[in-house]
Amino acid sequence: MNTVIAFIIIFGALVFFHELGHLMLAKRAGILCREFAIGFGPKVFSFKKNETVYTIRLLPIGGFVRMAGEDPEVIEVKPGYNIGIHLDNQGKVNKIILNNKDKHPNAKIIEVEQADLEHDMFITGYEEGNDEQLQRFEVSERAFFVVDEQETQIAPFSRQFASKTLTQRTLAIAAGPAMNFVLAFFIFLTIGILQGTFINEPILGELTKDGSALEAGLKQGDIVTSIEGTSVDSWNDVVEIIQKNPDHEINFSIVRDGQTMQIPVTPDIREIEGKSIGIIGVYKPMEKSFVAAIKNGFVETYLWTKEILVGLGKLVTGQFSIDMLSGPVGIYDMTDEVAQSGIYYLMRWAAILSINLGIVNLLPIPALDGGRLLFFAVEAVRGKPIDRHKEGMVHFIGFALLMLLMLVVTWNDIQRFFL
Repeated sequence: MNTVIAFIIIFGALVFFHELGHLMLAKRAGILCREFAIGFGPKVFSFKKNETVYTIRLLPIGGFVRMAGEDPEVIEVKPGYNIGIHLDNQGKVNKIILNNKDKHPNAKIIEVEQADLEHDMFITGYEEGNDEQLQRFEVSERAFFVVDEQETQIAPFSRQFASKTLTQRTLAIAAGPAMNFVLAFFIFLTIGILQGTFINEPILGELTKDGSALEAGLKQGDIVTSIEGTSVDSWNDVVEIIQKNPDHEINFSIVRDGQTMQIPVTPDIREIEGKSIGIIGVYKPMEKSFVAAIKNGFVETYLWTKEILVGLGKLVTGQFSIDMLSGPVGIYDMTDEVAQSGIYYLMRWAAILSINLGIVNLLPIPALDGGRLLFFAVEAVRGKPIDRHKEGMVHFIGFALLMLLMLVVTWNDIQRFFL
């Protein structure tokens, strides 16, 4: 149960901050954001605030921000339609009722002659009972369609995604992956503040309960000055000498409470990649410093970004196979293992997953943010956007292939999980 909770929290946080990046920059550009969703499929929970409906959906495989104009508007008003309209205090239409007009006795009923609800924002038509005089009604930019008593805000072209500058659209799309890197940085920063950051000093950190260091009498905080007569100036020096002496007694010269002491220690043997090395069961020393924590946040984010990019490079060159990829089942299984190691390991795992999500979404693959950014780059070069229908078809095919890849990866995860 703890693993399920941890997985839901981590997944939810990663998707939430990713989509929050899209939402913030889209709203800042003036784009009407109809929905902010965590997950896909049927709605489990929803509420509306201002113009946006916030939802949690059943299938935990991502999320989305539905921006006006990204998809064709599903509600239209065409000539010949009989509609009801409500007017605001300025005489502008603020509600357009498409059915169940009998439930709105105060609405004007008109037969539409012409309507422009994107650019000039007007409706002309004949009011019921007066079919000789054509009337024109100005439509408010914040008007709503009412269908089956459900309100949907009209999206003038000025509030649609396509109306914004190339820079605004690029920022709105790139902000999602960027937020994943920001989230990772703040997780690493928080770990550094709460747990401390590693330092490369010849000081003993926390000792394991079953290590030879504790058995020999070493203590956390001991300052190592030399080992077997060899002076040490850093933690890396200490580790190097220990690893070179598996199962051989070595003499530690340490300073404890201002006094110099000599303590013999026999490193245990550990096999790593067919090679025997010595270990004594001591963690690297740590210090608590806000400045060090900030530095650690940047360094960890950079190093893990580099590591993941190297891994992707190996996947492209064939050094990794698709069988080595993990989907939701594999990530859940790994989360279970990490959760057993403690909260800080779980936090670090969440940060790594966040970086991974940010990088994957930046790949120039249709249906991903990187694919959309690639289309923007082409638009910048050719000076005009690619046909929306053609771009939409490419993204649809890309999404279908991604879903197929996810099914294959998930099947591999299930096989590894049960076999």
